[in-house]
Amino acid sequence: MDLPALEAARAAMARHAWRQAFDLLTEADKDTPLEPDDLGALAEAAWWSGRLDDCIAARERAFKAFMDAGQPRPAALQALSLFDDYLAKRATAIAGGWLQRAERLLESEPVGVEHGHLAVQHAHMALMSGELEKALVESDRALQIGTSTGDRDVQAFGVMLKGNILVNQGQVVEGLKLLDEATIAAVGGELEPFTAGIVYCLAISTSAGLGDYDKAGQWTEASLRWCERQSISGFPGMCRVHRAEIMRLRGSWVEAEQEARRALTELKDFNADFAAAGFYEVGEIRLRMGDLDGAQEAFRQAHELGREPLPGLAMLRLAEGDSGSAFSAMARALDDGGMAPLYRARLLPAMVEIAIVHGDLERARASVEELGIIIETYDSSALQATYLSCLGALELAQGNIAAASKGLRASWKLWNQSDLPYEAARTRLIYGTALRAEGDESAALLEIGAAKAVFERLGAVLDSRRAMEMLGEDTHGMPKASAPVARIVKTFMFTDIVGSTKLAEAMGEDPWGKLLRWHDRTLRELFEKHHGEEVKHLGDGFFAAFNEPNDAVECAVEIQRTLSAHGEAAGFAPDVRIGLHCTEATLKGSDYEGKGVHEAARIGAQARGGEVLVSQTVIDNAAIRFPMSEPRTVTLKGLSEPMTVAVVEFGSA
Repeated sequence: MDLPALEAARAAMARHAWRQAFDLLTEADKDTPLEPDDLGALAEAAWWSGRLDDCIAARERAFKAFMDAGQPRPAALQALSLFDDYLAKRATAIAGGWLQRAERLLESEPVGVEHGHLAVQHAHMALMSGELEKALVESDRALQIGTSTGDRDVQAFGVMLKGNILVNQGQVVEGLKLLDEATIAAVGGELEPFTAGIVYCLAISTSAGLGDYDKAGQWTEASLRWCERQSISGFPGMCRVHRAEIMRLRGSWVEAEQEARRALTELKDFNADFAAAGFYEVGEIRLRMGDLDGAQEAFRQAHELGREPLPGLAMLRLAEGDSGSAFSAMARALDDGGMAPLYRARLLPAMVEIAIVHGDLERARASVEELGIIIETYDSSALQATYLSCLGALELAQGNIAAASKGLRASWKLWNQSDLPYEAARTRLIYGTALRAEGDESAALLEIGAAKAVFERLGAVLDSRRAMEMLGEDTHGMPKASAPVARIVKTFMFTDIVGSTKLAEAMGEDPWGKLLRWHDRTLRELFEKHHGEEVKHLGDGFFAAFNEPNDAVECAVEIQRTLSAHGEAAGFAPDVRIGLHCTEATLKGSDYEGKGVHEAARIGAQARGGEVLVSQTVIDNAAIRFPMSEPRTVTLKGLSEPMTVAVVEFGSA
C-alpha cells in the first residue's frame, strides 16, 4: 500500500477535503485493499461528495471487513449507516435488513455508544410514524447512553430528537429549549460534521414549521458560518433546501432559486425526499414570480419524486382560474386525518383563500377555526399573522367589513415585524380592499399602492398586475404571467478541441467520429461527477456551468488528466483547451446570457491545448489545491476591459 498517499488521504479527511480524500483513498485502494477503518473513511468521503452509490459500496465492504476481523461493534455502526443510506434511496426493504443486522450484532454486546446510535434510529423511525411516546422513550435512552459513555454526538442526537418530539406533542417551549441546546453544541464545534449538519437542518426546519422565521434565519446563518469554519462546502443538498425556503420568505427570490437549484445538483441520485423538496421550493418561487409554466414543471418533478406538491400546485390552479381543481386538491389533502397539526397549518391558509374564491364559505370558516385551534398550541408571530389574515379575508367575504379591516391591519403589522415582505404585501392588498369597502378610498389607494411597490420590487408579476387593476392603472401590454429572467452567479467552462478541422481531415471520417464520441462521453461523465451542468454542445467542445468554482476547477483538471492518460494508453488523444470564469449571468430557460458568458468564452479561446486557464474571479472564489502560474493581464477579443488570468498547473497536487 502506498503509505504516503494513504497519509495524505487521512490528512485530507481531517481537514474535510472530502473530494480530495475520496480520490486519494480510491487510488490507494487500487494497489492494496484498504483496512476497515479506511474503508469507513472512504464511505464518509463519498457521502460528503454526493456519491451515494460509492458510499454504499464502501460501507458494505467496511461492514464485511469488520465482521471478518471479529469486530461486531464497528460493523453494527456501518450497518446503521447503511440503513440511513438505503432509506435515502427509498429501498426500504434493504434498509430494514441492515437495521436488523445491527440489532442482532448488538443484542449480546454490553451497552455502549453503538446502542446509543441504535436508539437514535429507533426514535427517529417512531417519530416519523407518529408514535410519539415510543419515540420519546428511545430518545431518552439515547440521551442516557450518550451521557453515561461521554459521547457528545449520541447526546446531541438524543437531545435534538427529544426536543423535536416535545414540539410535536405541543410542548413547544420545552422542546425548543432542547433544540437550542443541541444546536449550540454544533455551533461550538463539539460534534462530528454529520451530527452537526443533522442538528442544524432539524433546528432550521422545526423553527420554519413553527413559523418562527427569525429563529430559522438565525440558525441558517449559523450553519453557513459553521460550514466555513469547518471547510465544508455544505451538507449535501439538504440544508440548502431549508436555506432556500428562508431566502424565499425573506424576499430574495433569485438567490433562493439559485440555492434550491444548487441543492438539486447535489441531491441528484442522493436523496429523493430532499430532491422533491428542492423541486417544490423552485415551484413556489416560480409561482410567486408569475412563471406559471416553470412552476408547473417544478411541481411535476416534485410529484414524480413522491411529494404531494401542495399547497403550491393548488395555488397554481387558482392563478390559472381553475378554482374547482384547486379546491378538490386541497380538500383531498386535508381530509387525511393522520396529518400532523403543523403540516395542516401550512395547508389551511391556501384552503381558506381557495374556498372563498370557489364560493364555499362554510369550508373556509371551518379551515379558519381549525387554524385558530392549532395556533393556541403552536403560537408564533407568523402563525398569528396567518390566522388573522385568513380570518380577515373570510370576514370580508361575508360582508363584515369593520371586523375584516381590523384583523387585516393587525395581520399586516405582524407580517411586517416578521420581515416577510410578500405575505405582508398580499395582506396589505386585501386590507386596501376592505378600506375601499368601508368607503375610505384615499386610505385604500395608499395601501394598494404600497403593496404594488413591494410586488414590483420583488418581481411578483401577477400580484403587481392585480394591484394595478385595483388602482385603475393601464395593464395593456403587460403579460398576465411571465418568466422573469434571473441573474445568478455561476462558474462557466468552455472547452474546445484544438485544431479539430485539421485532425478530422488527417484521421478520416470514421476514426475521427469514434474519437469525438469518446471525447463527448468522457466529458459528460466528468461534468456529472463534479456537479456540472452541460449548457450546450458546441460540436468539438462544450459550454458547461457549475455552482461551485472548486467543482469547475476539479472537473477541468480531471478532464485534462483523463485525456493525458488516454493518450498514453491509446497513443493519441485530442488536445483540449479549457477556460473558466466565475461571473454573473442571465438565466433564460436552460441557457445563460450576458457579458460574463462572453468573457468566459474568450478566456477559453486564450487557453493553449492541454491547458486550464482561469480568471481572477475563479482564483478569488475557489480554494484551488493545485499550483498556479503567475497571473497575467490579457485583452480579450471584443471586450474593452483587460482581464487577469492564470494557468492551473495540475501536474502535481
